This record gives sequence, C-alpha cells and structure tokens, in this order.
Amino acid sequence: MSLLQLTGVRTNYGPIEALRGVDIHVNQGEIVTLIGANGAGKSTLLMTICGQPKPASGTILFDGKVINDLPPHETAKLGIAQVPEGRRIFPRMTVFENLQLGATLGNPAHFDEDAAYCLDLFPILAKRRDQRAGTLSGGEQQMLAISRALMSRPRLLLLDEPSLGLAPLIIRLIFEVIADLNKTRGMTILLVEQNAYHALKLAHRAYVLAQGQVVLEGGGAELLANPEVRAAYLEGGSH
Repeated sequence: MSLLQLTGVRTNYGPIEALRGVDIHVNQGEIVTLIGANGAGKSTLLMTICGQPKPASGTILFDGKVINDLPPHETAKLGIAQVPEGRRIFPRMTVFENLQLGATLGNPAHFDEDAAYCLDLFPILAKRRDQRAGTLSGGEQQMLAISRALMSRPRLLLLDEPSLGLAPLIIRLIFEVIADLNKTRGMTILLVEQNAYHALKLAHRAYVLAQGQVVLEGGGAELLANPEVRAAYLEGGSH
C-alpha cells in the first residue's frame, strides 16, 4: 500500500519550473531513493512534500489524504519528518536540547525512551549530550539531525543528502543506521542521495530525476546494474 503518492506534481520557483509532472510512490515499509545530478529537482521534491514550496499542480497523497495545501507544521503533525540538506541543527543549543525540540510534536510519554534510543543509535551523541551542537563535527551533526527527526516518531522519514561532505567511515555508519531503521523499526524512508552506489544498494526501489522529471525507475539492484545509470552516476565515482 502506498503511504506517499505524487501524481503529476509540478513546482515552480517564479518562472522556473523545478518539477515537471513528477509521479512517484513510496509504499509502507520501503526505502525508496531519488538519484540525479545537481539541479535535477531532488531537494525541491522533498520540500514540496513538506509543504514549502506548494505544488503548482498535481496531487500529493499521504496515507490517502491530499496534503497539497498543508503548511510544513501540519505535514509534520501527520508524521512526516525531514532531515534537511546541510543538517540545520540548532548550533547554540546542546545536543539534548536539539532532541527535545525534535520531540515537540511527539508524545511526551515516549520522550525518555526515544531519547535513549537515539543516544544508543549514535553513542558519540551520548558523550556529547550537554555540548553545544555547533561544536560537533560534521558527521556528529548529521547524526544529531537524524536523531532529532526520529524524536517525532515519524511514519515517513525524508533524508536529503545525508552523506554530503562526510568521511567514508561516517558515510558507511549513516547508511547502516538507515538500513537498521527500516529493518528493525519498519520505518518508511525516502532518500535523496548523490552517492548513487550506496543509495541504490540500500533501496528497495529507486527513481532517477533529470531536469525535474522522472526518467527511470525500478528496483535498487536493477538500476545499479543498468548501463545507463552506471555511465551517468557510477563510473569513476567512489564506492
């Protein structure tokens, strides 16, 4: 069953059409990845799902409900959490205060359990619990951004370039955590990622975006073996 479905979605930035009739769906319990070059519309697609910007036309369904006109705080209440590109943690707040902010939309009764889960998921954050988030390394900030999103107990987790600018060991850890969230918690994940090799290895299904349109779709392994995809996104890339 589709938890998220986009049909004919178009999104504009002024005169520029960033998404040009996008059709994608994400089933309950799936990891779906979007790959494509810079400027393909991947981040715009995630932001459109969250309500900023709103689609110019088309339909976005979440759990069968049309969410086209909902502002971001309302989409968050439905159980959609985004880990934005560039992390955007609150630098002057401590690690633990960032987790508290992430739990704002959650059930207070689960706070201690959820915080313990996140700190167990990323043990380095437990050591940095009372440290200002702005003093963390890039990898630690990414761990915190993911943890902050998890504190709301999302039904759909949107991840925008989680490996960007990170060391290979940290990238491997982040992807292991994403796989574990899906496997052990059944979390539904829509992943935007330029590291096509890791993303396609991880994903159940994938879409390739180019110039605001879906140009290819299929199983993760299927696209990983696709000569066209390999030539465009994998040849010469770091695996």
